[in-house]
Amino acid sequence: MSLKIRLTRGGAKKRPYYRIVVADARAPRDGRFIEKIGSYDPMKAKDSPERVVLDIEKAKDWLAKGAQPTDRVLRFLDAAGIAKRPVRNNPNKAVPGEKAKERAEKNAAKSAAPAEAAAEA
Repeated sequence: MSLKIRLTRGGAKKRPYYRIVVADARAPRDGRFIEKIGSYDPMKAKDSPERVVLDIEKAKDWLAKGAQPTDRVLRFLDAAGIAKRPVRNNPNKAVPGEKAKERAEKNAAKSAAPAEAAAEA
C-alpha cells in the first residue's frame, strides 16, 4: 500500500480549509485517511503561525515509514526543516508561445509601416 501525505479540502465555498493527512494513494482526495497530522488555512496571513499547523513528530514517523508527500505538503515540510525540497527551474516558462510570437511580429510590422511612411515624407 503506497501512502501519501496530502491535503484534504474542507471549509465553505470560497473559504477553503485543508487538513494535512496520511492516506492511501488510491483513496479519494476528501475520502478515507489514516491519520491527521496537521492543518493549513490559506485564508490566514502568510506570516501567521496558525496558517500551517503540523505535528512534526508524526510527519517524521510517516516519512520514515515510506509515505510520500505531495508537492504542496513538501513545501510545508521544507519550511519546517523536516524534508528537503529540490529547487525547480523551468526556463521555458518565460518563453512566449507560437501565437504570441506571431502577434508580436504582426504588431511590429504594423508599427514599422507608419514610421517608414513618415520618414519618406
